[in-house]
Formats: sequence, C-alpha cells, structure tokens
Amino acid sequence: MECIILAGGLGTRLRPVVADVPKCMAPISGKPFLYYLLQWLNKYDVSRVVLSVGYLYEIIEKWIAENKNLFKFEIDFAIENEPLGTGGAIRLSLGKINSDKTVIINGDTFFDIDMDSFVKQHNQNNSILSIALKPMKNFDRYGNVLIDNYKIFSFMEKGFCENGFINGGIYVMNKENSFFEGLPEKFSFETEVLQPSVKKGWIDGYVFDNSFIDIGLPEDFLQANQMFANTIKEY
Repeated sequence: MECIILAGGLGTRLRPVVADVPKCMAPISGKPFLYYLLQWLNKYDVSRVVLSVGYLYEIIEKWIAENKNLFKFEIDFAIENEPLGTGGAIRLSLGKINSDKTVIINGDTFFDIDMDSFVKQHNQNNSILSIALKPMKNFDRYGNVLIDNYKIFSFMEKGFCENGFINGGIYVMNKENSFFEGLPEKFSFETEVLQPSVKKGWIDGYVFDNSFIDIGLPEDFLQANQMFANTIKEY
C-alpha cells in the first residue's frame, strides 16, 4: 500500500495559536500532528508514503530526517514550488506512486478508520474512487454527503444538517482513471474532480463511525491536544 499525505496546508486560521510552521506540524501534546498520522499508518501494511508539501516544507523535511526511524515505510516528498491547489498537489504526488491505486489522506485531519477494511471494500466493489465517510449529527461546518448503499450521488453545500455523513478526508483512488484530463496546473480536487466524478457515478463511500478530528480551527486544535493526550500511548 502506498499513501499520499496532503501536507502543504498554510494553517492560516491556526495562527492565533500556532505560527511559522506548516499546518501538519502544529504541535499536539508535544509532537507534530503529522507524527500521529504516520504512527497510525504504522499499524498497516504501508510500504511508502509521499508527503505533498509546499509552505515551509524544509521544516517537514528536517523533522522527517530526524525521526524517519520511527516509521517502517519509506517516506518521499512531492514539493510544490508554488501552490497548486489540492488537485494539483495530488496529481504531482501521483508521479511518485508506483502502484495502480493509492490512499490519499488530508494532512490536517485524523480519522481512525480501519484502513484494511476500507481498501478491501474498495477492491471488492471494483470502486474507482472511494471516500471514507463519518456519520455526524447537528453540523454546519461540513457539507453533507448523500449516499445510496455505497454509491455517492451528491455533495451538498455547507448548511445545518441534523443527521448526515461528511467527507472524512481519506480516499482510495485508482491511478489509471482519467480524473485529471483537461484540467489546468492548479485546481481544487473537491471542485474539479469530486463534483464532476460523482455525476458520472465514479465515487463510492464507505462509512466508519470512528474517532475524527480536524485541526483547522483553534478550538479544534485545542480539542486535538486533549484527544491525543488521552491516547498518547497508542500512538
């Protein structure tokens, strides 16, 4: 299994509490958030991780060089010389992937799914692009994902939802599909790939009601510190 971690986030909204580091390097219980993502991947049969980096990437490179022995897989970098958007970053990183499919993980969320089960369901159903979905109640920060059985048929705009599913920020994607055909150098994965692909019936969703944290806002960052302080021995 090869993985891409989107680790180029600026962390602009976190600057009241964290400054001068990429978002994935925000300190959580004394360790960078990236540490917990990589330790989580240590639990699975991962052979290689490609870190998609840009903003202050030298900080990430230095930390990896000092800590790579903590992780059982090879770690490589796909470096954006200028911001390419989430889609451009994924396309650049895919050039470093050797297998016919890859797991893609947002570098600012932690979703403790069963990765083996997720990939198994993707393979068994001959899925093209799969998204790990998190059930949620009384939310308005995320868009609601509409699903029939395991087929996603719509991404709803952000707005209050009493019960629904959100995109958990973990994907399995087959490389050979023409997701990026005709797209410019810089583009949004969510807008330019997910939205058109769902209309073609190319996207499947698999639900995992596991722990989920998004460190995008200061209040979430503080919650993540509490969460990982309680589970530090696991990771």
